[in-house]
This record gives sequence, C-alpha cells and structure tokens, in this order.
Amino acid sequence: MSRTIFKNARVLDPSSGLDEKGAVLIEDDRILEAGPNVFVDSVQDDVNVVDCAGKCLAPGLIDMRVETGEPGHDHRETFATASLAAAAGGVTTIVCLPNTDPVVDDPSVLEFVQRRAAAVGMVNIHSYGAATKGLRGEEMAELGLLHMAGAVGFTDAHRAIDNSTLMRRILAYSTMFDSVVIQHPEDPDLVGSGVMNTGETATRLGMTGIPPVAEVIMVERDLRLVETTGARYHASRLSTAAAIRVMRRAKDKGLNVTCDTAPHYFALNEGAVTDYRTFAKVSPPLKSEDDRLAVVAGLADGTIDAIVSDHTPRDPDSKRLTFELAETGTLGLETLLPVTLELVNNRALSMLAALAPLTCNPARILGLPGGTLAKGAPADLV
Repeated sequence: MSRTIFKNARVLDPSSGLDEKGAVLIEDDRILEAGPNVFVDSVQDDVNVVDCAGKCLAPGLIDMRVETGEPGHDHRETFATASLAAAAGGVTTIVCLPNTDPVVDDPSVLEFVQRRAAAVGMVNIHSYGAATKGLRGEEMAELGLLHMAGAVGFTDAHRAIDNSTLMRRILAYSTMFDSVVIQHPEDPDLVGSGVMNTGETATRLGMTGIPPVAEVIMVERDLRLVETTGARYHASRLSTAAAIRVMRRAKDKGLNVTCDTAPHYFALNEGAVTDYRTFAKVSPPLKSEDDRLAVVAGLADGTIDAIVSDHTPRDPDSKRLTFELAETGTLGLETLLPVTLELVNNRALSMLAALAPLTCNPARILGLPGGTLAKGAPADLV
C-alpha cells in the first residue's frame, strides 16, 4: 500500500461544502480522509508528504463536453494530445462526443474508443453514444447496446435532434436505463446559413445572423417532451437569457433536467467577433452583453449545473478563412479552470460555487466517480 498526504492546503470540496485549511490523505489512488482534522503530525514514516504551502487542493475537474479527432481526424486531436491538454488544465476526466469517423453509434466503435483511450490517455476518458445513427437525425441508434457497452449518455454532438417524433422516442427509450439525453439547443431551420448572433454587430459586419430565439424554441419543445416521457434531459451550452429562464421554470416544476454553459458564453459577448475574428466563431454563437450577464446569473443561482470546455480542436487552415467560411470551434481544456476562476476574482461566484459546476455536478449528471473528496473516491486532485 502506498500512502501520500497533502498537507498545509486550502481544502475545497464542493460536494460537502468543505473550504478549510487542512490535509488530504490518499492510499493507492483512493481518498482516505480530507479536511482540517487529518492528523499530519502523526503520519507514519512510510507516508509520502507533499507540502501544499497554503495552495488550494480540490477534486480534479470533470469536463463533460470534449471533441477529439480520434478516430478519423487524428490531425486535429488524438486521445493522447487531448489528455495532455486536460492534465495541464487540471481536468482529470473528459467525456468525448461521438462525432468521430466512424461515428460512435455502434458498440464495436465505442469499445475501440475505450480501448484506445485507456492505452494512451493520461486522464480518465469516457464517451457518449450517438443518439441517432450516423448523427443524421433520422433513426434512433442502438441506445441499449451502447449503454451496456459503457456510453455515459447520448447526444448528436453539434447537431440538434429536430425531429420531434424521433426526439420523443429517444427520450422515452432512455428511461429504460436511466441515461441522460444531451441536446444541442438550436433550431436548425432558424440557424440556416447564419454565422453569428442576429443584431447590430451582424448588420454592421454584413454577416448573416442567427436569431437568439433559435435556442429557446428548441429548449421549450424538448421540455414539453420531457414532461410526457419523464426522461433525463440535458441542454448543452446555454447562451441566452430566455433559455435560462425557461430552464429555471422547468426545474421549479420538478422536471429531471440539467444544463451547462461554456466559458466563452460568460467571458465574451458578440463584440469579440468585431474584427471578423474567427477564433470567436463558436456554436451556438456568442450573444449580447445582456445574455452574457444572464449566464453569469444562471451560474450564481444554480440554474446552470455545469461548465464545459466545449473543446473543439480545428486545424489552422479551417480557421484561416473568411468568417463565413471558417469552421466553428475553439480550444478550451487548458483554459477551462482559469477563465472560470475569473468569476471568483470578479466576486460573481464563491470558490465553491465556481468549482461545483466543474466537479461534483458533472459527476452527478453522468453518474461518474470523482468530483469529490469523500472517503473512497478516486484520488483525482488539482
């Protein structure tokens, strides 16, 4: 047995509300004890001691939305490079989208992904299964088989499931194994050929806009379907005040729904694309300042459950194009924590309130180990 104690730390555990000076004792990659009452002076000689010198010690981050290029687009990202970026950013668990080549819509593909990730990854790597075959939004994928093979949820990644009959069927079927369905909350008909948020900035730049109502319309439809099916539903990357209000009301009604956002939606607004900056072209697009403030408020009152990196690697050539032609997406694994902590520096959130959407909340939503300093939990620390 190998034991290590991390002493003289500010121990932070959002799952229990712990925020005190103390220590964390681990044994064989499991947490034995954490808090102010860990007896540092009485540790045995064979215990490794790490002096944290007053620095913060918290559960490792869980990022529940990461795109990797492997398999099929290895030139963009591999499991190895993604896990290196994650570790550098304090992220100890990532959950990968199924929009690979081939798509993760078959248990054999999922099993390949799991084997490959386990062989080369420095962090814990999980995967979603596709909600529809080929991510085409036409036919439900083999959800039961994917669940049995280890899929932690179902999503069509960056594509909304816009067929209401199909979405209802997916939600109803997912209740058989209590799995979560994750939706990209944009009505594709309203998105059309739009490349940024509809408004004054889009008009000034001569760009085709995407009306903000595209988000809330999709969320409202899905919530109606959740009411009829009792399914677990998660709206990913909320970016508008209207959608956040609707989600807040749904939670007040007791629906089994959750949601997340990404750092660019609370750190930036549509002004970031003023000079046709393609690095700020994301999906859904950046919104108004009022929407940005609503995202911050949604995090503060707990309406928004999780913060995801929305890590979407793109090769340089796909970004060095005109704004309309450039691909959407931005890197986020290494900046997830520091950008989120700006909310603490700005006094918008407490330290525990900022860490909960990055640790215990994603673990709860997806049923993953970690995200806590409770006894017996994995010793994934940051």
